[in-house]
Amino acid sequence: MKKILIIGAGFLQSFVIQKAKSMGYETLAVDADPNAVGFRYADKHAVINIVDEEACLAYAQKENIDSVLTAATDYGVLTAAYIAQKMHLGGLDYEVAKLIKNKYKVRKRLFEANVDDTQQAYEADKNTDLNALCKKLSFPVMVKPCDGSGSRGASRVDDVSQFAEACKNAMAASITHRAEIETFIVGREYGAESLVANGKVTVLGIMRKWMTNPPYYAELGHAIPTDLPKEVEQRAVQCVESAIKALGINVGSVNIDMLITNEGSIHIIDIGARMGGNMIGPCIIPYGTGIDYMANMIRNAVGDAVDLTPAAQCAVATRLLAFGDGVVKRLPDFEKLEQEHGVEIYHHLEVGQQVNEYHTNLDGCGYVVARADDIETAIQNAEAVLKQIEKTIFTTG
Repeated sequence: MKKILIIGAGFLQSFVIQKAKSMGYETLAVDADPNAVGFRYADKHAVINIVDEEACLAYAQKENIDSVLTAATDYGVLTAAYIAQKMHLGGLDYEVAKLIKNKYKVRKRLFEANVDDTQQAYEADKNTDLNALCKKLSFPVMVKPCDGSGSRGASRVDDVSQFAEACKNAMAASITHRAEIETFIVGREYGAESLVANGKVTVLGIMRKWMTNPPYYAELGHAIPTDLPKEVEQRAVQCVESAIKALGINVGSVNIDMLITNEGSIHIIDIGARMGGNMIGPCIIPYGTGIDYMANMIRNAVGDAVDLTPAAQCAVATRLLAFGDGVVKRLPDFEKLEQEHGVEIYHHLEVGQQVNEYHTNLDGCGYVVARADDIETAIQNAEAVLKQIEKTIFTTG
Protein backbone atom coordinates (compact mmCIF):
# COMPACT_ATOMS: atom_id res chain seq x y z
CA MET A 1 0.00 0.00 0.00
CA LYS A 2 1.51 3.31 -1.11
CA LYS A 3 1.75 6.05 1.52
CA ILE A 4 0.65 9.56 0.56
CA LEU A 5 1.24 12.60 2.75
CA ILE A 6 -1.28 15.44 2.42
CA ILE A 7 0.07 18.81 3.54
CA GLY A 8 -2.85 20.47 5.32
CA ALA A 9 -5.87 18.81 6.93
CA GLY A 10 -8.49 21.55 6.97
CA PHE A 11 -12.06 21.33 5.65
CA LEU A 12 -11.13 21.37 1.96
CA GLN A 13 -8.11 19.08 2.39
CA SER A 14 -10.35 16.55 4.14
CA PHE A 15 -11.99 15.71 0.80
CA VAL A 16 -8.60 14.77 -0.67
CA ILE A 17 -7.72 12.67 2.38
CA GLN A 18 -11.02 10.79 2.17
CA LYS A 19 -10.62 10.27 -1.58
CA ALA A 20 -7.08 8.91 -1.27
CA LYS A 21 -8.13 6.55 1.49
CA SER A 22 -11.11 5.29 -0.53
CA MET A 23 -8.71 4.52 -3.39
CA GLY A 24 -6.66 2.21 -1.20
CA TYR A 25 -3.73 4.46 -0.37
CA GLU A 26 -2.43 4.86 3.17
CA THR A 27 -3.11 8.48 4.09
CA LEU A 28 -1.04 10.69 6.35
CA ALA A 29 -1.75 14.35 7.12
CA VAL A 30 -0.08 17.27 8.86
CA ASP A 31 -1.63 20.51 10.08
CA ALA A 32 -0.92 23.05 12.82
CA ASP A 33 -4.49 22.74 14.11
CA PRO A 34 -4.81 19.77 16.49
CA ASN A 35 -8.55 19.74 15.75
CA ALA A 36 -8.19 19.80 11.95
CA VAL A 37 -11.17 17.98 10.47
CA GLY A 38 -8.98 16.02 8.06
CA PHE A 39 -7.32 14.21 10.95
CA ARG A 40 -10.58 12.27 11.45
CA TYR A 41 -10.10 10.55 8.10
CA ALA A 42 -6.33 10.12 7.81
CA ASP A 43 -4.73 6.80 8.77
CA LYS A 44 -2.03 8.77 10.55
CA HIS A 45 -1.51 12.42 11.37
CA ALA A 46 0.82 14.84 13.12
CA VAL A 47 0.30 18.34 14.48
CA ILE A 48 2.90 20.28 12.49
CA ASN A 49 2.72 23.75 10.93
CA ILE A 50 2.54 23.16 7.18
CA VAL A 51 4.97 26.00 6.42
CA ASP A 52 7.65 24.36 8.59
CA GLU A 53 9.48 22.56 5.81
CA GLU A 54 12.06 20.83 7.99
CA ALA A 55 9.54 19.53 10.52
CA CYS A 56 7.25 18.21 7.79
CA LEU A 57 10.23 16.62 6.04
CA ALA A 58 11.31 14.88 9.26
CA TYR A 59 7.82 13.43 9.64
CA ALA A 60 7.73 12.33 6.00
CA GLN A 61 11.11 10.61 6.35
CA LYS A 62 10.11 8.91 9.57
CA GLU A 63 6.99 7.52 7.91
CA ASN A 64 8.88 6.63 4.70
CA ILE A 65 6.18 8.08 2.45
CA ASP A 66 5.83 7.31 -1.27
CA SER A 67 4.35 10.66 -2.34
CA VAL A 68 3.34 14.10 -1.13
CA LEU A 69 0.86 16.73 -2.25
CA THR A 70 -1.07 19.73 -1.05
CA ALA A 71 -4.46 21.01 -2.15
CA ALA A 72 -6.70 24.06 -1.81
CA THR A 73 -4.08 26.17 0.00
CA ASP A 74 -0.99 28.01 -1.20
CA TYR A 75 0.74 27.63 2.15
CA GLY A 76 1.60 23.97 1.61
CA VAL A 77 3.04 24.28 -1.90
CA LEU A 78 6.63 25.03 -0.89
CA THR A 79 6.65 22.35 1.79
CA ALA A 80 5.31 19.66 -0.55
CA ALA A 81 7.91 20.57 -3.18
CA TYR A 82 10.68 20.61 -0.56
CA ILE A 83 9.79 17.14 0.70
CA ALA A 84 9.58 15.78 -2.85
CA GLN A 85 13.01 17.18 -3.64
CA LYS A 86 14.71 15.93 -0.48
CA MET A 87 13.16 12.46 -0.70
CA HIS A 88 13.53 12.16 -4.49
CA LEU A 89 9.79 11.78 -5.00
CA GLY A 90 7.68 12.99 -7.90
CA GLY A 91 6.61 16.55 -7.27
CA LEU A 92 6.76 20.19 -8.26
CA ASP A 93 10.29 21.50 -8.77
CA TYR A 94 11.25 23.39 -5.59
CA GLU A 95 12.69 26.38 -7.45
CA VAL A 96 9.48 26.64 -9.47
CA ALA A 97 7.48 26.47 -6.24
CA LYS A 98 9.50 29.39 -4.85
CA LEU A 99 8.92 31.37 -8.03
CA ILE A 100 5.17 30.82 -7.94
CA LYS A 101 4.99 32.03 -4.34
CA ASN A 102 6.03 35.49 -5.54
CA LYS A 103 3.22 37.10 -7.52
CA TYR A 104 5.46 39.82 -8.90
CA LYS A 105 8.02 37.34 -10.23
CA VAL A 106 5.19 35.35 -11.77
CA ARG A 107 3.81 38.46 -13.43
CA LYS A 108 7.26 39.38 -14.73
CA ARG A 109 7.75 35.90 -16.21
CA LEU A 110 4.32 35.96 -17.86
CA PHE A 111 5.01 39.39 -19.35
CA GLU A 112 8.38 38.30 -20.73
CA ALA A 113 6.73 35.28 -22.36
CA ASN A 114 3.87 37.40 -23.76
CA VAL A 115 1.36 35.03 -22.17
CA ASP A 116 -1.58 37.40 -21.67
CA ASP A 117 -2.60 41.06 -22.12
CA THR A 118 -1.37 42.49 -18.77
CA GLN A 119 1.60 44.89 -18.71
CA GLN A 120 1.96 47.19 -15.68
CA ALA A 121 3.33 45.46 -12.56
CA TYR A 122 5.60 46.49 -9.66
CA GLU A 123 6.80 45.08 -6.35
CA ALA A 124 7.07 46.89 -3.01
CA ASP A 125 8.43 46.12 0.46
CA LYS A 126 9.04 48.13 3.64
CA ASN A 127 12.03 49.87 2.04
CA THR A 128 10.20 50.97 -1.11
CA ASP A 129 9.69 54.69 -1.69
CA LEU A 130 5.94 54.54 -2.19
CA ASN A 131 5.72 58.22 -3.16
CA ALA A 132 8.20 57.68 -5.98
CA LEU A 133 6.41 54.51 -7.05
CA CYS A 134 3.09 56.36 -7.19
CA LYS A 135 4.45 58.64 -9.87
CA LYS A 136 4.99 55.64 -12.15
CA LEU A 137 1.47 54.30 -11.73
CA SER A 138 -1.69 54.79 -13.74
CA PHE A 139 -4.62 54.44 -11.34
CA PRO A 140 -6.69 52.48 -10.52
CA VAL A 141 -4.35 49.65 -9.54
CA MET A 142 -4.72 46.33 -7.75
CA VAL A 143 -2.53 45.84 -4.67
CA LYS A 144 -2.08 42.35 -3.25
CA PRO A 145 0.43 40.28 -1.26
CA CYS A 146 3.30 38.78 -3.24
CA ASP A 147 2.41 35.51 -1.52
CA GLY A 148 -0.42 34.28 0.63
CA SER A 149 -3.81 32.67 0.22
CA GLY A 150 -7.53 33.33 0.41
CA SER A 151 -7.60 36.87 -1.09
CA ARG A 152 -6.37 38.42 2.17
CA GLY A 153 -4.71 41.80 1.79
CA ALA A 154 -5.90 42.37 -1.78
CA SER A 155 -7.62 45.65 -2.60
CA ARG A 156 -8.37 48.10 -5.39
CA VAL A 157 -6.69 51.52 -5.10
CA ASP A 158 -8.25 54.41 -7.00
CA ASP A 159 -5.85 57.22 -6.12
CA VAL A 160 -2.64 58.18 -4.34
CA SER A 161 -4.36 58.79 -0.99
CA GLN A 162 -5.24 55.07 -0.60
CA PHE A 163 -2.00 53.63 -1.89
CA ALA A 164 0.21 53.52 1.21
CA GLU A 165 -2.49 51.92 3.40
CA ALA A 166 -3.24 49.32 0.73
CA CYS A 167 0.44 48.42 0.47
CA LYS A 168 0.66 48.14 4.25
CA ASN A 169 -2.30 45.75 4.35
CA ALA A 170 -0.91 43.66 1.50
CA MET A 171 2.52 43.41 3.14
CA ALA A 172 0.91 42.41 6.44
CA ALA A 173 -0.85 39.52 4.66
CA SER A 174 2.36 38.42 2.92
CA ILE A 175 4.71 35.84 4.42
CA THR A 176 7.64 37.74 2.96
CA HIS A 177 6.10 41.18 3.69
CA ARG A 178 6.01 42.25 0.06
CA ALA A 179 3.22 43.64 -2.10
CA GLU A 180 2.58 43.46 -5.82
CA ILE A 181 0.97 46.35 -7.69
CA GLU A 182 -0.54 45.89 -11.14
CA THR A 183 -3.09 47.55 -13.40
CA PHE A 184 -6.66 47.22 -12.19
CA ILE A 185 -8.60 45.44 -14.90
CA VAL A 186 -12.32 45.99 -15.40
CA GLY A 187 -13.62 42.57 -16.37
CA ARG A 188 -15.31 39.38 -15.20
CA GLU A 189 -13.29 36.90 -13.19
CA TYR A 190 -12.90 33.32 -14.36
CA GLY A 191 -10.96 30.34 -13.05
CA ALA A 192 -9.06 27.58 -14.78
CA GLU A 193 -8.14 24.21 -13.36
CA SER A 194 -5.36 22.13 -14.92
CA LEU A 195 -3.31 19.02 -14.29
CA VAL A 196 0.23 18.44 -15.53
CA ALA A 197 0.86 14.71 -15.94
CA ASN A 198 3.62 12.93 -17.84
CA GLY A 199 4.87 16.29 -19.10
CA LYS A 200 1.53 17.20 -20.69
CA VAL A 201 -0.69 20.11 -19.64
CA THR A 202 -4.42 19.33 -19.59
CA VAL A 203 -6.79 22.21 -18.92
CA LEU A 204 -9.65 20.44 -17.18
CA GLY A 205 -12.08 23.34 -17.22
CA ILE A 206 -12.68 27.08 -17.39
CA MET A 207 -15.06 28.29 -14.68
CA ARG A 208 -17.26 31.33 -14.36
CA LYS A 209 -16.86 33.04 -10.98
CA TRP A 210 -18.77 35.39 -8.69
CA MET A 211 -16.78 37.71 -6.44
CA THR A 212 -17.38 40.06 -3.51
CA ASN A 213 -17.57 43.79 -4.15
CA PRO A 214 -14.61 46.14 -3.54
CA PRO A 215 -12.55 46.67 -1.47
CA TYR A 216 -12.37 42.89 -0.92
CA TYR A 217 -12.03 40.34 -3.68
CA ALA A 218 -13.08 36.90 -2.53
CA GLU A 219 -14.92 34.13 -4.31
CA LEU A 220 -18.65 33.67 -3.84
CA GLY A 221 -19.26 30.89 -6.32
CA HIS A 222 -18.31 29.07 -9.53
CA ALA A 223 -20.10 27.62 -12.53
CA ILE A 224 -19.48 25.37 -15.52
CA PRO A 225 -20.09 25.92 -18.39
CA THR A 226 -19.07 29.57 -18.68
CA ASP A 227 -20.88 32.38 -20.47
CA LEU A 228 -17.84 33.12 -22.67
CA PRO A 229 -17.91 33.09 -26.48
CA LYS A 230 -16.26 29.90 -27.76
CA GLU A 231 -13.30 31.71 -29.30
CA VAL A 232 -12.58 33.65 -26.07
CA GLU A 233 -12.71 30.48 -23.97
CA GLN A 234 -10.37 28.74 -26.41
CA ARG A 235 -7.90 31.62 -26.09
CA ALA A 236 -8.21 31.43 -22.30
CA VAL A 237 -7.23 27.75 -22.49
CA GLN A 238 -4.23 28.70 -24.64
CA CYS A 239 -3.18 31.40 -22.14
CA VAL A 240 -3.38 28.89 -19.29
CA GLU A 241 -1.27 26.35 -21.16
CA SER A 242 1.28 29.02 -22.07
CA ALA A 243 1.46 30.28 -18.48
CA ILE A 244 2.09 26.82 -17.06
CA LYS A 245 4.86 26.20 -19.59
CA ALA A 246 6.41 29.66 -19.09
CA LEU A 247 6.61 29.10 -15.33
CA GLY A 248 8.12 25.65 -15.71
CA ILE A 249 5.43 23.82 -13.75
CA ASN A 250 6.48 20.24 -14.32
CA VAL A 251 3.83 18.20 -12.52
CA GLY A 252 0.64 18.45 -10.50
CA SER A 253 -2.45 20.61 -10.22
CA VAL A 254 -2.55 24.26 -11.26
CA ASN A 255 -5.29 26.72 -10.30
CA ILE A 256 -5.37 30.00 -12.26
CA ASP A 257 -7.56 33.08 -11.86
CA MET A 258 -8.02 35.50 -14.73
CA LEU A 259 -9.97 38.61 -15.64
CA ILE A 260 -11.57 38.75 -19.08
CA THR A 261 -12.81 42.07 -20.42
CA ASN A 262 -15.88 42.67 -22.57
CA GLU A 263 -13.51 43.04 -25.51
CA GLY A 264 -12.00 39.60 -24.85
CA SER A 265 -8.68 40.70 -23.35
CA ILE A 266 -7.33 38.10 -20.93
CA HIS A 267 -5.39 38.99 -17.80
CA ILE A 268 -4.02 36.29 -15.49
CA ILE A 269 -4.20 37.61 -11.93
CA ASP A 270 -3.19 34.66 -9.76
CA ILE A 271 -1.63 31.22 -10.08
CA GLY A 272 -1.52 28.46 -7.50
CA ALA A 273 0.46 25.25 -8.03
CA ARG A 274 -2.18 23.15 -6.31
CA MET A 275 -5.80 22.11 -6.67
CA GLY A 276 -8.25 24.98 -6.32
CA GLY A 277 -10.45 25.34 -3.26
CA ASN A 278 -14.16 25.97 -2.93
CA MET A 279 -15.26 22.47 -4.01
CA ILE A 280 -13.47 22.62 -7.37
CA GLY A 281 -11.89 19.20 -6.85
CA PRO A 282 -14.71 17.27 -5.18
CA CYS A 283 -17.61 18.68 -7.22
CA ILE A 284 -17.15 21.37 -9.87
CA ILE A 285 -14.68 19.67 -12.21
CA PRO A 286 -16.06 16.12 -11.86
CA TYR A 287 -19.69 17.21 -12.29
CA GLY A 288 -18.94 19.75 -15.00
CA THR A 289 -16.53 17.65 -17.08
CA GLY A 290 -16.97 14.04 -16.05
CA ILE A 291 -13.28 13.84 -15.05
CA ASP A 292 -12.55 12.48 -11.57
CA TYR A 293 -10.15 15.29 -10.76
CA MET A 294 -9.07 14.32 -7.25
CA ALA A 295 -8.56 10.68 -8.18
CA ASN A 296 -6.33 11.65 -11.09
CA MET A 297 -4.46 14.23 -9.01
CA ILE A 298 -3.72 11.56 -6.40
CA ARG A 299 -2.71 8.93 -8.98
CA ASN A 300 -0.46 11.48 -10.63
CA ALA A 301 1.22 12.27 -7.30
CA VAL A 302 2.01 8.62 -6.56
CA GLY A 303 3.11 7.86 -10.11
CA ASP A 304 0.12 5.77 -11.16
CA ALA A 305 -1.61 6.12 -14.55
CA VAL A 306 -4.18 8.90 -15.03
CA ASP A 307 -7.26 9.13 -17.26
CA LEU A 308 -8.30 12.67 -18.12
CA THR A 309 -10.89 11.77 -20.77
CA PRO A 310 -14.09 13.83 -20.36
CA ALA A 311 -17.20 11.74 -19.67
CA ALA A 312 -20.85 12.32 -18.73
CA GLN A 313 -21.28 15.86 -17.51
CA CYS A 314 -23.85 18.48 -16.54
CA ALA A 315 -24.13 22.14 -15.62
CA VAL A 316 -22.92 22.85 -12.08
CA ALA A 317 -23.00 25.99 -9.93
CA THR A 318 -21.82 26.66 -6.39
CA ARG A 319 -22.41 29.32 -3.77
CA LEU A 320 -20.36 29.92 -0.65
CA LEU A 321 -22.09 30.13 2.69
CA ALA A 322 -20.92 33.65 3.43
CA PHE A 323 -22.51 35.88 6.07
CA GLY A 324 -22.02 38.96 8.22
CA ASP A 325 -20.56 39.11 11.73
CA GLY A 326 -22.62 37.27 14.29
CA VAL A 327 -23.45 34.13 16.21
CA VAL A 328 -25.31 31.18 14.72
CA LYS A 329 -28.67 30.96 16.52
CA ARG A 330 -30.09 27.94 14.72
CA LEU A 331 -29.45 25.74 11.72
CA PRO A 332 -31.83 24.84 8.90
CA ASP A 333 -32.76 21.26 8.04
CA PHE A 334 -29.93 20.79 5.56
CA GLU A 335 -31.09 17.33 4.49
CA LYS A 336 -34.57 18.63 3.69
CA LEU A 337 -33.11 21.51 1.65
CA GLU A 338 -30.98 19.05 -0.30
CA GLN A 339 -33.95 16.85 -1.09
CA GLU A 340 -36.33 19.69 -2.00
CA HIS A 341 -33.90 21.52 -4.28
CA GLY A 342 -31.71 18.68 -5.57
CA VAL A 343 -28.51 20.24 -4.23
CA GLU A 344 -25.60 19.19 -2.04
CA ILE A 345 -24.68 21.23 1.04
CA TYR A 346 -21.28 21.03 2.71
CA HIS A 347 -20.79 23.10 5.84
CA HIS A 348 -18.97 23.49 9.14
CA LEU A 349 -21.64 25.48 10.99
CA GLU A 350 -22.67 24.87 14.60
CA VAL A 351 -25.16 26.56 16.89
CA GLY A 352 -23.34 29.13 19.01
CA GLN A 353 -20.52 29.49 16.48
CA GLN A 354 -19.06 32.95 15.94
CA VAL A 355 -19.17 33.86 12.24
CA ASN A 356 -16.96 36.57 10.74
CA GLU A 357 -18.14 38.96 8.08
CA TYR A 358 -17.11 37.50 4.74
CA HIS A 359 -13.99 39.25 3.47
CA THR A 360 -11.84 36.29 2.38
CA ASN A 361 -12.41 32.63 1.57
CA LEU A 362 -11.32 31.76 5.11
CA ASP A 363 -14.47 33.47 6.44
CA GLY A 364 -16.72 31.09 4.50
CA CYS A 365 -18.80 28.48 6.32
CA GLY A 366 -19.46 25.98 3.55
CA TYR A 367 -20.95 25.51 0.10
CA VAL A 368 -24.12 24.86 -1.84
CA VAL A 369 -23.55 22.75 -4.97
CA ALA A 370 -26.29 22.54 -7.59
CA ARG A 371 -26.44 20.40 -10.73
CA ALA A 372 -28.88 20.76 -13.62
CA ASP A 373 -29.28 20.20 -17.35
CA ASP A 374 -28.68 23.91 -17.98
CA ILE A 375 -26.51 26.44 -16.22
CA GLU A 376 -29.20 29.00 -15.43
CA THR A 377 -31.25 26.41 -13.53
CA ALA A 378 -28.18 25.31 -11.59
CA ILE A 379 -27.38 28.92 -10.66
CA GLN A 380 -30.98 29.65 -9.61
CA ASN A 381 -31.16 26.53 -7.43
CA ALA A 382 -27.87 27.31 -5.67
CA GLU A 383 -28.92 30.91 -5.00
CA ALA A 384 -32.39 29.90 -3.76
CA VAL A 385 -30.94 27.50 -1.19
CA LEU A 386 -28.35 30.04 -0.04
CA LYS A 387 -31.12 32.58 0.59
CA GLN A 388 -33.09 30.08 2.66
CA ILE A 389 -30.04 29.28 4.77
CA GLU A 390 -29.36 33.00 5.28
CA LYS A 391 -32.92 33.49 6.56
CA THR A 392 -32.63 30.60 8.98
CA ILE A 393 -29.37 30.90 10.87
CA PHE A 394 -30.16 34.32 12.41
CA THR A 395 -26.66 35.56 13.06
CA THR A 396 -26.56 38.59 15.33
CA GLY A 397 -23.61 40.84 16.14
